[in-house]
This record gives sequence, C-alpha cells and structure tokens, in this order.
Amino acid sequence: MALTAKQRSRRARIAAHASWANTADRQGRTASATASFLARFEKQVDPFGVLEPEVRKTMALHARRAYMLQLAERSAKARARAAGGDG
Repeated sequence: MALTAKQRSRRARIAAHASWANTADRQGRTASATASFLARFEKQVDPFGVLEPEVRKTMALHARRAYMLQLAERSAKARARAAGGDG
C-alpha cells in the first residue's frame, strides 16, 4: 500500500526527531555540512583566494547572513500571498 504525501512527511518527521533524540553532539553531527555551507560563501566573497583567512571568514559569515535574510524575506512574501496579503 502506497503512502500519501502527508503520511510520508509525518513518518520522515518522526524519524528525524528520533534521530536527533539519540544525538548527544549536535554540533559534531552537523559540522561537516556547516563547514561546506560556509565554504560556498567564502568562494563567493573571495573567488581567487587572495584575502586573509580571517577577513574572508568574516565576509563569508556576512554573506551567509544576507542569504538567510533573503530567504526569510521570500518566505514572508510567499506566506503573505498565500494568506491573501500583499507581502
């Protein structure tokens, strides 16, 4: 019997919560992904690798924050459209 989209989503959420419930070192579990994500922004702000590492890291952190704020803005607009507002 095939699961509906809601059933799959619910099962995935249960599995994710169960997995995190068994994870003591949250930062250790996500460290590799976090580093890869930041590396993306380091390449964006310093594509030729000419900046000092600390300067590049600071700029990358700001670029990451800007990206996250852009996502939040798009999300807010989408929610407003869905609710019938003007965003």
